[in-house]
Amino acid sequence: MAESDDILIEAEDLGRRYSGAAAVARASFRIHRGELVALLGPNGSGKTTLLRMLSGALSPTEGRARLCGMDVAEHPLEIRRRCGYLPETTPLYTEMRVEEYLRYRGRLRGLRGTELLVRVHDAMQQCSLADVAKRPLIGALSHGQRRRVALADCLLHSPDVLLLDAPLEGLDAVQSAALAGLLIDLSADCAVLFSTHDPEGVKSVCTRALILSGGCLIADGTPDGLTATQPGAASFGQAFVRMASGASEPAPWAGGGARRARP
Repeated sequence: MAESDDILIEAEDLGRRYSGAAAVARASFRIHRGELVALLGPNGSGKTTLLRMLSGALSPTEGRARLCGMDVAEHPLEIRRRCGYLPETTPLYTEMRVEEYLRYRGRLRGLRGTELLVRVHDAMQQCSLADVAKRPLIGALSHGQRRRVALADCLLHSPDVLLLDAPLEGLDAVQSAALAGLLIDLSADCAVLFSTHDPEGVKSVCTRALILSGGCLIADGTPDGLTATQPGAASFGQAFVRMASGASEPAPWAGGGARRARP
């Protein structure tokens, strides 16, 4: 497979402005199949805006986004077929049961018959939902369980790209560890980009980290590589805090698209 065919997520000078102020300013990066990439930054740094632009939910005011080699603005329907997008706040039909809801969502995605039943079963197993599949209504589930239902919805159609906004938010330690393992497994066949507020938790999981600050992409690299750029930093978490709090312009290493192996 050609190198260009293996690039599943690509941002080229991607930006979004509101009333003249940049929520995201000219971000450029590439993510290949097999990569699991964390998107980090302080609150208000542009993480959600960037994920929304990549998914096609929000139009950029500059630059362009490509998923699976297709321009997001030009091929919105095909992008939806090949992308699983988990927004930070996911509206669910709270009066439905989990399995009922996932079957409904699967039918909307064109799944039918045995294929639908198998995909729903697999998604529930992957997201540890088997114990609540038929019993309580979604409205009676905890926040963490609802997030897992929303993630299962993203997996139904076996997407090539997963864009996940704070998927670990609201999960306990056991659930977070299980989800991290699931993301590693999923990234073997697709490209995964997820936002998180936990820099220490990404080191053993991710192949790369993208760091946003003030709407600018200020760093792109492995957790170990980025830590090494901050002399005296004892951990990636310390390195992240230094970069995110002190940088106002993109650093020389930002925007790299070179493929990196998982540490």
